[in-house]
Amino acid sequence: MSADRPTHPQGPAALGYAMPAEWDPHEATWLTWPANLITWPDGRLEAVERAYAKVIESLLPHEKVRLIVRSPEEREKAEKTLKSAGSLTRNLIVYEKPAVDSWIRDYGPIYLKGRDGSKAWCKWRFNAWGGKYEDLFPDNDLFADPSLVPERCFVKDMVLEGGSIEVDGAGTCLTTEQCLLNPNRNPAMTKQEIETALRDYLGVSQVLWLKEGVAGDDTDGHIDDIARFCPGGVIAAAYEKNENDPNHEVLKHNWNLLEEMRNLKGEKWDLVRLPMPAPILAEGEPLPASYANFYIANKTVLLPVFEDPKDLEALTILKDLFPGRTVVPVACREVVYGMGTLHCLSQQEPR
Repeated sequence: MSADRPTHPQGPAALGYAMPAEWDPHEATWLTWPANLITWPDGRLEAVERAYAKVIESLLPHEKVRLIVRSPEEREKAEKTLKSAGSLTRNLIVYEKPAVDSWIRDYGPIYLKGRDGSKAWCKWRFNAWGGKYEDLFPDNDLFADPSLVPERCFVKDMVLEGGSIEVDGAGTCLTTEQCLLNPNRNPAMTKQEIETALRDYLGVSQVLWLKEGVAGDDTDGHIDDIARFCPGGVIAAAYEKNENDPNHEVLKHNWNLLEEMRNLKGEKWDLVRLPMPAPILAEGEPLPASYANFYIANKTVLLPVFEDPKDLEALTILKDLFPGRTVVPVACREVVYGMGTLHCLSQQEPR
C-alpha cells in the first residue's frame, strides 16, 4: 500500500464500522471496463463489452457507476459503446487508471459503514488468487491513490479477495475453507486468526465455513459462485441435481453444511436452491458458470445467463427472492471464459 494512504492501529469494528449487506442502499457501483485480451481472447471481448453496456445501462437510472478505464482511447471506446446502448448519463463517473484486468470485486475497496453513518473501506492484499497470474499483481496497488477513494481507509496486511466473503449485514460472514485456508493465501495464519481478522475488519460476529467451490474456479472456491445471502434470512445456494456432474457432490456437501448452520439468533437459515447451468467448457476444461454470481443493486438484480434452459428457472427464483427489484438477465457465456461473471466484475459502494 502506498505511503500516501494512512493506516490505523485499531481495526474498524472497534470503531463502530461494519460491512453492510449488498442489498443495502448503494451510492455507486464500481466497474473496470474490459480490455484484457489474455482474459478474453479470440474475438470474445466485443461480447463482453456488450454485457458491460447492459450492466451499466441497468444501473445508471438508480445509482452512480464509477468506471475505470486505462486510457483516453479506452474512455472513448467505452463511451461510444454506451451511447449506442443509450446509457451515457450524469451518473457515469469515469476514471483513467492503469488497471490490468476487470476483477474489481477482488482488488477493489471493500466498503464499511459506521454507526454514525460515515463511510470507510478496507484495503486487503491482492495476490492474483494465490500467485497464479503475475501480470495481474499491479492491480493490488490500483487504489493506493487517496484521490480515487478518499474515505477513511483501514489497511490489513492479509490476502483477501472480495469474492471470497459474503456478509448478511447482521453479523454473519460466509466463506470457504478452500479459499481462505489455502496455503497460497495466508500460510502463516491459523483458521482462528483469519476469523479474528474478519471480525475485526468486517464487523461480523460469526464466520460460517463451507468447503469447496465449483469446478473450474481458478479463485480456489470463491463463495460468490456457490452461496449468497438474500434479504429475510435467506441463503441462495447453488445445487446440482445431476449425480454425474462434477459439481454434484461438492454442492450437496455444502448444502448439508448450510442446513446445520444457524444465524446469530440461533435460527436455521431459509435455504433456496439455485440450479446450475450445464457445463461450459473451454479447451476441454470446465468454466465456473454459476447463477449464484448475481449482483444486487438499488433497483435491479443482475443475473448472469448462459443460453441454457435453466436460465429461466434461475430468473424466476431471483424474482421471488427480490420482489422489489427488477431481475435483469445479462448474457455471460463469453464473459465466463475469463473465469468469472457479474459479481466478480463489480463492487458496491454504500450510500
